[in-house]
Amino acid sequence: MDKTVDRYDIAKDVLFAPQQMIDVTAVAAAQTPWWNRTLTEVNDAVVRLGVLDGDFHWHKHDEEDEFFYVVEGVLVIETEDGAVRLAPGQGVTIPRGKLHFPRAQGRVVVLMVEKGTVVPTGS
Repeated sequence: MDKTVDRYDIAKDVLFAPQQMIDVTAVAAAQTPWWNRTLTEVNDAVVRLGVLDGDFHWHKHDEEDEFFYVVEGVLVIETEDGAVRLAPGQGVTIPRGKLHFPRAQGRVVVLMVEKGTVVPTGS
């Protein structure tokens, strides 16, 4: 596997069942970067929690859109069209097929909403 991808701690197993309360702040506080887990499923989508620090890598999802919502820190997502800077409480949808490069400026906690079929490291 690519050494860049090897440094990520990513799993797609669902951590919380329907109607189970999720303390996002507590779960995130217990993690170190680069941690990414599926918190729960909502219809055909999943809600993932990521704890990031530094650069991810250029990638895309050929069949799925991806929504990023910043809980803590500052996340910059570069695309071929430019970059968007997200502070806590801000989000953006990256459309399917769009190359993007997430850059966490220090520790960032982010929620991602996407189809369950998404491969977190890209297509």
